[in-house]
Amino acid sequence: MEPSAGEQALFFVNNVWMILATILVFAMHLGFATLEAGLSQAKNTVNVLFKNLCVVAIGLLTYAGVGFSLMYPGAEFAGQLGGFAGFGLHPPANAESISYANGAYTYWTDFLFQGMFAATAATIVSGAVAERVRLGSFLLFSTVFVALVYPIAGMWLWGGGWLAARGFHDFAGSTIVHGVGGWGALAGVLVLGPRIGKYRTTQVRDETGETRLVTKTIPMRGHSMPLATIGVFLLWFGWFGFNGGSVLSADPGVISRVLVATCIAAAGGIVTAVGASWLVQGKPDLSMSLNGALAGLVAVTAGADLLEIGAALGIGLAAGMLVVFSVMLLDRLRLDDPVGAISVHLVCGAWGTLALGLFVSDVSFVEQLIGVGAVAVLAFPSAMLIMKALDRGPGMRVSADEEQRGLDIEEHGAQAYVGLGGLG
Repeated sequence: MEPSAGEQALFFVNNVWMILATILVFAMHLGFATLEAGLSQAKNTVNVLFKNLCVVAIGLLTYAGVGFSLMYPGAEFAGQLGGFAGFGLHPPANAESISYANGAYTYWTDFLFQGMFAATAATIVSGAVAERVRLGSFLLFSTVFVALVYPIAGMWLWGGGWLAARGFHDFAGSTIVHGVGGWGALAGVLVLGPRIGKYRTTQVRDETGETRLVTKTIPMRGHSMPLATIGVFLLWFGWFGFNGGSVLSADPGVISRVLVATCIAAAGGIVTAVGASWLVQGKPDLSMSLNGALAGLVAVTAGADLLEIGAALGIGLAAGMLVVFSVMLLDRLRLDDPVGAISVHLVCGAWGTLALGLFVSDVSFVEQLIGVGAVAVLAFPSAMLIMKALDRGPGMRVSADEEQRGLDIEEHGAQAYVGLGGLG
């Protein structure tokens, strides 16, 4: 039976919206690039931008080669741990017709939208390992991680796997995307260790005359807060597609509600991050406040489709405080994360996923906890294994001399700011 003119029009509108959402998610990669560049030292800017450019290519090509088939292997693998539909893209006979996804989008739109998500997982890792990771090793890690680890996690839920069968809910990827990237970021920070000069240990004598070792965190300021701020606004802009597109149709009511919940959570994250950093540090901290916005966005992503607006605000408010104290705790533990990626994506992603079990009666907290734990068991050991193998081979970290001179000159033979060699 031929679809009616009305059905064809709706198919057109749905598909156009999904393409626009894909474009918005693509813009997030520019946001990641400028945020990471702004929070890094000037001598590493070319390296940061190069990594973020390559990650998009790696994400799309590996997703086309194996990722899409791993993530969506077919109905015969429903409820299972994994499956594989074969190498490359295999468009079905109805790939471009209204019957592919019940009039929501075409096969090609489906692939491209999901492919943009795949690249995000490696981009999260990039920020955490910035300023000391060897370029070739990072690109090899990203290729394996995005090709294999992320799609398996995605299959468990969005591909109809065992987490979907249990009732785990993660609307747009607080755990499936941000959690996977966050666990990879934590592995990278542990394998690489801190940047030279980030932590200084000295002996101090107390009033009793005894000496003890005290470790002090030395601020390594990003070279361009305007760039970092532009990055956060671009990421927020892209989140309209990240969450709005995850509705998987142009349903006006659901999209509107999802986007309001998304923005309210981001605003709440800013308010509490400003307040917490101001209270603890004595002055308002812009970088903490920017991460507060991202914390709210990441946290609400798990349940933007289910949450009442008040609950979305509560999740965002909690995330803003959580990210500030998480960044401070990681520094105490000597875990050097230049952009706060672990705190934003891993910690706040887990919080937002678990919070659904507290705020939404139809979502089981236990199942949410199982989902967060399962992704941790998959992503963290996998990332550690890949990085340890690379560390034994080409090496994960540049030499001390290369790090101090800057990765732009050492890895690329170029400078971002020609004639401004005095920038640190």
